[in-house]
Amino acid sequence: GRAARVAPEHPVLIDSFLEDAFEADVDAIADGTRCVIGGVMQHIEDAGIHSGDSACVLPPYLITEDQVEEMRRHTRAFAERLGVVGLLNVQYAIKNGVVYVLEVNPRGSRTVPFVSKTTGVPLASLAAAVMAGRTLDELGLNDDVLQPYVAVKEAVFPFSKLHGVDLILGPEMRSTGEVMGIADSFGMAFAKAQISADGALPLEGAIFVTVNDADKENVTPIARRFHGLGFRVLGTEGTARYLRSRGIPAERVHKVHEGRPNAIDLLLSDRIQLLINTPLGKLSQQDDYAIRQAALQHGVPYTTTLSGASAACDAIIALRSRAGDVRSLQEWHALAREMSPEWTG
Repeated sequence: GRAARVAPEHPVLIDSFLEDAFEADVDAIADGTRCVIGGVMQHIEDAGIHSGDSACVLPPYLITEDQVEEMRRHTRAFAERLGVVGLLNVQYAIKNGVVYVLEVNPRGSRTVPFVSKTTGVPLASLAAAVMAGRTLDELGLNDDVLQPYVAVKEAVFPFSKLHGVDLILGPEMRSTGEVMGIADSFGMAFAKAQISADGALPLEGAIFVTVNDADKENVTPIARRFHGLGFRVLGTEGTARYLRSRGIPAERVHKVHEGRPNAIDLLLSDRIQLLINTPLGKLSQQDDYAIRQAALQHGVPYTTTLSGASAACDAIIALRSRAGDVRSLQEWHALAREMSPEWTG
């Protein structure tokens, strides 16, 4: 109301934030007549984390086929209506089965190199040729690109080089690089990406869980999975009590201001192998910050989102079941071409 009175000639734009929604990216290439989907990627972190800071998976792993197909249809419709000649990126959110469009960008995106390396299709080069007047038919790209394996892109952060910076992710992009892992399963691909990002996950030991009240219900099945793998589950008083009431034998750990030994002492003495921490209330902000800093400085893997914690559990299961194999990108691309023989580029 105040904004409208101060500047009545300018519209007031109001956004509605989608909590607990999946986010997805679609990269495509169009020649003004046809549109080919290069890749549909699902973000691991919830909608609201900057897309440049969020790990993402190609192909999606928690989105239904119907939702993926709906995003494909929307993307083709945007390309046709906007008359796109070249690259197109569309960001979506999925909540309660409904697909929302966040933004449409008729340009290349930061995910194009990831999609190209995953599929073996040089989207940027093809887009340049299309913009110079060639058609997708002439270039041999006749259908959407598919691959019989999973690729995970993970963000790399400069936190270890910036003393005092907090690790919490949000709508502002903080990453300074990217890595990727490819495997025949999501868990192994995520594990490879974490190793590449200098965040190798533990195969045994103890996890420390401290989450806000809103996350306690959703962290319970994750903690139960870790307990089933033989990990000790530690938590601050509220989290530990909540988990114990649901049959998970969680051990209480002191907060920093409650005495010693506390969470920082355990981190620095190698008695915690993985930190799961989501932001708490204002009274706990200082403790939370100190715990995250201790994990960073001592090289303890951490996650500040529940989706990241669940993915870490999948990765640990994969690493404990078998050793990851090593293949060249060319070998992976050969598998993709076997699946999409219509691609002749």
